[in-house]
Amino acid sequence: MEVIGKVKLIGEVQTFGSNGFRKRELVVTTDEQYPQMIMVEFVQDKCDLLNSYAVGQDVKVSINLRGREWINPQGEAKYFNSIQGWRIENLSQGNQAQNLPPVDQFQPAANVSGAEPDDLPF
Repeated sequence: MEVIGKVKLIGEVQTFGSNGFRKRELVVTTDEQYPQMIMVEFVQDKCDLLNSYAVGQDVKVSINLRGREWINPQGEAKYFNSIQGWRIENLSQGNQAQNLPPVDQFQPAANVSGAEPDDLPF
């Protein structure tokens, strides 16, 4: 599965426990009618994937949904879900758009006539 959107937040690497479990959070804002703020966790060696990204970049994040069960002290089962990222791609156009000349540098088309055949399929 994938989440596509704009980077809203990149958290610091957090380390837990004596075995040094590492986690880093990324929040991506989707581009929909009702934008969603999706928090994706990167764990262990995947934390380093976020080093070259910044807030505001358009990205595509490959994710896995994770679920687990926890039995509380009263013996009741509770369930938790998390979204884990395992790959991230930059979708920002950045420099490509800057290499185009300004629109006013193009000459208008000459000899345009309404008598030209309209062979468009729509």
